[in-house]
Amino acid sequence: MQVAIIGAGPLGRWLSLAAARAGYTVLLEDVMPANLHHAQEYLRQQLGPAAMPKVKFASTIEEAVREADLAIDCVPDELESKLEIFCLLDRMAPPRTVLITPTRRLSITDLASCTYRAEKCVALVANVQELTNASMSEVAERGNGVEILLRTPPQATEETVALVKEFWDRVGFSPRFEADRVQ
Repeated sequence: MQVAIIGAGPLGRWLSLAAARAGYTVLLEDVMPANLHHAQEYLRQQLGPAAMPKVKFASTIEEAVREADLAIDCVPDELESKLEIFCLLDRMAPPRTVLITPTRRLSITDLASCTYRAEKCVALVANVQELTNASMSEVAERGNGVEILLRTPPQATEETVALVKEFWDRVGFSPRFEADRVQ
């Protein structure tokens, strides 16, 4: 499975590291070349040269999501940013691609309604700071005991939930799903 991660800041780097260690092929994208360079150095130090072929770097969203099964955005948790990235991902990713967005404040139902794939959208409702501070060895030691919450819109399919569950299980978390509370 191929995972596209949009944004090479702390969360994007951490997710890239976790996904690569779990055996996924990762494409990390950021509009800022300096962020990609820092991410490349960080991942090289953490993964070592043998695992680096698992991680590729993209300078455009289109390049990152072209063959992605999962696309995770790491843009700020602001409505305008999330709407913009969801529209871009929806337009550029293959129809099979599931979109995951970290958000504590926004409704995944509302965000998903702006796409042609509402059934393939999921919100990661986690404290991003806690996630990025979690050490990989800590996650590995506790196995799947670290719970994370994911929210789905009413249209989410079983296939979407299964794919997202598999990803988070392999990365070392225990995903818990709940339906979005539509206002």
